[in-house]
Amino acid sequence: MEQRALLSTGRAGGRQLTADEIKARFAAAPPPGRRRSPTGPGSGSVRIRGDHDLNPDLRPEGPLRPAAVLVPLVLRPDGITVLLTRRTEHLHSHAGQICFPGGMLDPTDRDAEEAALREAAEEIGLDRTYVSLIGRLDTYVTRTGFEVTPVVGLVQPGFVLVPDSFEVAEAFEVPLSFVIDPANHRRESRYYAGAERFFFAMPWNGYYIWGATAGMLVNLSEVLWTADGEADGTPTLAGRP
Repeated sequence: MEQRALLSTGRAGGRQLTADEIKARFAAAPPPGRRRSPTGPGSGSVRIRGDHDLNPDLRPEGPLRPAAVLVPLVLRPDGITVLLTRRTEHLHSHAGQICFPGGMLDPTDRDAEEAALREAAEEIGLDRTYVSLIGRLDTYVTRTGFEVTPVVGLVQPGFVLVPDSFEVAEAFEVPLSFVIDPANHRRESRYYAGAERFFFAMPWNGYYIWGATAGMLVNLSEVLWTADGEADGTPTLAGRP
Protein backbone atom coordinates (compact mmCIF):
# COMPACT_ATOMS: atom_id res chain seq x y z
CA MET A 1 0.00 0.00 0.00
CA GLU A 2 1.59 3.24 -1.15
CA GLN A 3 1.83 6.10 1.32
CA ARG A 4 3.02 9.67 0.91
CA ALA A 5 3.23 12.75 3.09
CA LEU A 6 1.23 15.77 1.94
CA LEU A 7 1.64 18.53 4.47
CA SER A 8 3.49 19.32 7.66
CA THR A 9 2.81 22.68 9.29
CA GLY A 10 5.01 24.27 11.94
CA ARG A 11 4.81 26.72 14.79
CA ALA A 12 7.23 27.61 17.57
CA GLY A 13 6.72 28.80 21.12
CA GLY A 14 7.29 27.90 24.75
CA ARG A 15 4.59 29.21 27.10
CA GLN A 16 3.69 26.65 29.76
CA LEU A 17 0.25 25.39 30.70
CA THR A 18 -0.64 23.87 34.04
CA ALA A 19 -3.32 21.25 34.55
CA ASP A 20 -5.59 23.97 35.94
CA GLU A 21 -5.10 25.98 32.75
CA ILE A 22 -6.00 22.93 30.67
CA LYS A 23 -9.21 22.51 32.67
CA ALA A 24 -9.96 26.20 32.25
CA ARG A 25 -9.50 25.98 28.48
CA PHE A 26 -11.93 23.08 28.27
CA ALA A 27 -14.42 25.05 30.34
CA ALA A 28 -14.03 28.09 28.09
CA ALA A 29 -14.05 26.25 24.75
CA PRO A 30 -17.16 26.06 22.56
CA PRO A 31 -19.16 22.89 23.19
CA PRO A 32 -18.32 19.75 21.22
CA GLY A 33 -19.56 19.99 17.66
CA ARG A 34 -19.06 23.76 17.46
CA ARG A 35 -15.28 23.88 17.48
CA ARG A 36 -12.87 24.82 14.72
CA SER A 37 -12.64 22.39 11.82
CA PRO A 38 -9.22 20.81 11.14
CA THR A 39 -9.66 21.77 7.49
CA GLY A 40 -10.71 25.37 8.06
CA PRO A 41 -13.18 27.58 9.96
CA GLY A 42 -16.58 26.03 10.55
CA SER A 43 -19.92 27.51 9.58
CA GLY A 44 -21.14 27.67 13.17
CA SER A 45 -23.47 24.71 12.76
CA VAL A 46 -23.00 21.55 14.78
CA ARG A 47 -20.62 19.27 12.94
CA ILE A 48 -19.48 15.70 13.38
CA ARG A 49 -15.80 15.03 12.80
CA GLY A 50 -14.52 11.91 11.20
CA ASP A 51 -12.63 10.25 8.39
CA HIS A 52 -14.79 12.31 6.04
CA ASP A 53 -13.04 15.52 7.17
CA LEU A 54 -10.23 14.80 4.73
CA ASN A 55 -12.28 12.48 2.49
CA PRO A 56 -15.73 14.02 1.89
CA ASP A 57 -17.03 10.93 0.11
CA LEU A 58 -15.92 8.56 2.88
CA ARG A 59 -19.01 8.27 5.03
CA PRO A 60 -20.29 5.02 6.52
CA GLU A 61 -23.53 3.51 5.32
CA GLY A 62 -26.21 2.30 7.69
CA PRO A 63 -26.74 3.01 11.40
CA LEU A 64 -23.78 4.13 13.48
CA ARG A 65 -22.63 2.16 16.50
CA PRO A 66 -22.03 4.34 19.60
CA ALA A 67 -18.60 4.03 21.22
CA ALA A 68 -16.43 6.00 23.63
CA VAL A 69 -12.71 6.35 24.31
CA LEU A 70 -10.79 7.81 27.20
CA VAL A 71 -8.17 10.45 26.32
CA PRO A 72 -5.93 10.14 29.42
CA LEU A 73 -3.63 13.08 30.20
CA VAL A 74 -1.15 11.87 32.80
CA LEU A 75 0.15 14.55 35.18
CA ARG A 76 3.81 13.53 35.26
CA PRO A 77 6.11 15.81 37.28
CA ASP A 78 8.40 16.33 34.28
CA GLY A 79 5.59 17.00 31.79
CA ILE A 80 2.03 15.97 31.00
CA THR A 81 1.71 12.94 28.73
CA VAL A 82 -1.00 11.22 26.70
CA LEU A 83 -1.54 7.55 27.51
CA LEU A 84 -2.06 5.41 24.40
CA THR A 85 -2.22 1.70 23.60
CA ARG A 86 -1.03 -0.49 20.76
CA ARG A 87 -3.47 -3.20 19.74
CA THR A 88 -2.30 -6.79 19.38
CA GLU A 89 -1.49 -8.09 15.92
CA HIS A 90 -3.96 -10.98 15.90
CA LEU A 91 -7.14 -8.87 16.19
CA HIS A 92 -9.51 -8.92 13.24
CA SER A 93 -9.89 -5.13 13.11
CA HIS A 94 -7.26 -2.40 13.51
CA ALA A 95 -4.58 -4.93 14.42
CA GLY A 96 -1.36 -3.32 15.65
CA GLN A 97 -2.76 0.20 15.49
CA ILE A 98 -2.29 2.94 18.07
CA CYS A 99 -5.48 3.95 19.86
CA PHE A 100 -7.05 5.24 23.05
CA PRO A 101 -8.54 2.78 25.52
CA GLY A 102 -12.24 2.46 24.72
CA GLY A 103 -14.95 0.55 22.93
CA MET A 104 -18.67 0.25 22.27
CA LEU A 105 -21.23 1.44 24.78
CA ASP A 106 -22.88 -1.33 26.76
CA PRO A 107 -26.58 -1.21 27.68
CA THR A 108 -25.50 -0.83 31.31
CA ASP A 109 -23.41 2.30 30.59
CA ARG A 110 -25.35 5.41 31.61
CA ASP A 111 -23.30 7.63 29.28
CA ALA A 112 -20.09 7.90 27.26
CA GLU A 113 -18.09 8.86 30.35
CA GLU A 114 -19.08 5.64 32.11
CA ALA A 115 -18.24 3.61 29.01
CA ALA A 116 -14.82 5.24 28.60
CA LEU A 117 -13.86 4.62 32.24
CA ARG A 118 -15.15 1.04 32.14
CA GLU A 119 -13.28 0.23 28.93
CA ALA A 120 -10.05 1.77 30.26
CA ALA A 121 -10.32 -0.43 33.34
CA GLU A 122 -11.02 -3.53 31.25
CA GLU A 123 -8.37 -2.93 28.58
CA ILE A 124 -5.43 -1.61 30.59
CA GLY A 125 -6.48 -1.88 34.23
CA LEU A 126 -6.61 1.89 34.78
CA ASP A 127 -8.41 2.46 38.09
CA ARG A 128 -11.00 5.21 37.67
CA THR A 129 -10.15 6.68 41.07
CA TYR A 130 -7.01 8.13 39.46
CA VAL A 131 -9.02 9.85 36.69
CA SER A 132 -10.70 13.27 36.83
CA LEU A 133 -12.87 13.89 33.77
CA ILE A 134 -12.73 17.44 32.38
CA GLY A 135 -14.76 17.34 29.18
CA ARG A 136 -15.34 15.87 25.75
CA LEU A 137 -13.80 16.33 22.35
CA ASP A 138 -16.00 16.40 19.24
CA THR A 139 -17.79 13.22 18.25
CA TYR A 140 -15.73 11.33 15.66
CA VAL A 141 -17.32 9.06 13.03
CA THR A 142 -15.15 6.37 11.48
CA ARG A 143 -15.57 4.92 8.01
CA THR A 144 -16.21 1.55 9.69
CA GLY A 145 -19.43 2.89 11.24
CA PHE A 146 -18.51 3.86 14.80
CA GLU A 147 -19.70 7.12 16.37
CA VAL A 148 -16.99 7.74 18.95
CA THR A 149 -17.24 10.13 21.90
CA PRO A 150 -13.73 11.04 23.16
CA VAL A 151 -13.78 11.76 26.92
CA VAL A 152 -10.78 13.66 28.31
CA GLY A 153 -9.47 12.93 31.79
CA LEU A 154 -6.57 14.12 33.93
CA VAL A 155 -4.80 11.12 35.44
CA GLN A 156 -2.86 11.31 38.70
CA PRO A 157 0.38 9.28 38.77
CA GLY A 158 0.60 6.21 40.98
CA PHE A 159 -1.66 3.91 38.99
CA VAL A 160 -0.55 0.43 37.96
CA LEU A 161 -1.60 -0.78 34.52
CA VAL A 162 -2.54 -4.39 33.81
CA PRO A 163 -3.20 -4.58 30.04
CA ASP A 164 -5.54 -7.21 28.66
CA SER A 165 -3.07 -9.41 26.80
CA PHE A 166 -5.63 -10.42 24.19
CA GLU A 167 -6.39 -6.86 23.05
CA VAL A 168 -3.45 -4.72 24.13
CA ALA A 169 0.15 -5.35 23.11
CA GLU A 170 1.45 -2.42 25.16
CA ALA A 171 0.54 0.87 26.78
CA PHE A 172 2.86 3.86 26.43
CA GLU A 173 2.92 7.62 26.97
CA VAL A 174 3.62 10.43 24.52
CA PRO A 175 4.44 13.99 25.63
CA LEU A 176 1.36 16.18 25.35
CA SER A 177 3.59 18.99 24.13
CA PHE A 178 4.38 16.82 21.08
CA VAL A 179 0.84 15.85 20.13
CA ILE A 180 -0.62 19.35 20.40
CA ASP A 181 2.18 21.01 18.41
CA PRO A 182 0.80 21.76 14.92
CA ALA A 183 4.28 21.14 13.51
CA ASN A 184 3.70 17.46 14.21
CA HIS A 185 0.27 17.22 12.56
CA ARG A 186 1.06 15.66 9.23
CA ARG A 187 -1.46 14.96 6.50
CA GLU A 188 -0.62 11.78 4.66
CA SER A 189 -2.30 9.53 2.14
CA ARG A 190 -2.59 5.90 1.17
CA TYR A 191 -4.13 4.22 -1.84
CA TYR A 192 -6.97 2.00 -0.66
CA ALA A 193 -9.40 0.11 -2.93
CA GLY A 194 -8.18 2.07 -5.93
CA ALA A 195 -8.58 5.54 -4.40
CA GLU A 196 -6.25 7.89 -2.56
CA ARG A 197 -7.37 8.39 1.02
CA PHE A 198 -6.09 11.11 3.34
CA PHE A 199 -5.54 11.11 7.10
CA PHE A 200 -3.68 12.80 9.93
CA ALA A 201 -0.49 11.18 11.25
CA MET A 202 1.89 11.89 14.13
CA PRO A 203 4.90 9.54 14.02
CA TRP A 204 6.69 9.51 17.37
CA ASN A 205 9.70 7.42 18.48
CA GLY A 206 8.86 4.49 16.24
CA TYR A 207 5.11 4.64 16.92
CA TYR A 208 2.87 5.55 13.99
CA ILE A 209 -0.12 7.43 15.40
CA TRP A 210 -2.63 7.97 12.60
CA GLY A 211 -6.26 7.89 11.50
CA ALA A 212 -9.01 8.44 14.06
CA THR A 213 -6.58 8.63 16.99
CA ALA A 214 -4.51 11.34 15.31
CA GLY A 215 -7.69 13.15 14.27
CA MET A 216 -8.88 13.28 17.89
CA LEU A 217 -5.47 14.55 19.01
CA VAL A 218 -5.71 17.34 16.43
CA ASN A 219 -9.07 18.22 17.99
CA LEU A 220 -7.42 18.24 21.45
CA SER A 221 -4.75 20.56 20.12
CA GLU A 222 -7.39 22.96 18.81
CA VAL A 223 -9.13 23.13 22.19
CA LEU A 224 -5.88 23.89 24.02
CA TRP A 225 -4.79 26.42 21.39
CA THR A 226 -7.97 28.38 20.82
CA ALA A 227 -10.15 28.21 23.92
CA ASP A 228 -8.79 31.52 25.23
CA GLY A 229 -8.73 33.28 21.88
CA GLU A 230 -5.62 33.17 19.72
CA ALA A 231 -2.81 30.66 19.75
CA ASP A 232 0.33 32.41 20.95
CA GLY A 233 2.96 29.73 20.65
CA THR A 234 3.09 26.00 21.12
CA PRO A 235 2.40 25.29 24.80
CA THR A 236 5.05 23.48 26.81
CA LEU A 237 3.07 21.70 29.50
CA ALA A 238 4.29 21.88 33.07
CA GLY A 239 2.73 18.67 34.34
CA ARG A 240 1.60 20.01 37.70
CA PRO A 241 -2.01 20.38 38.96
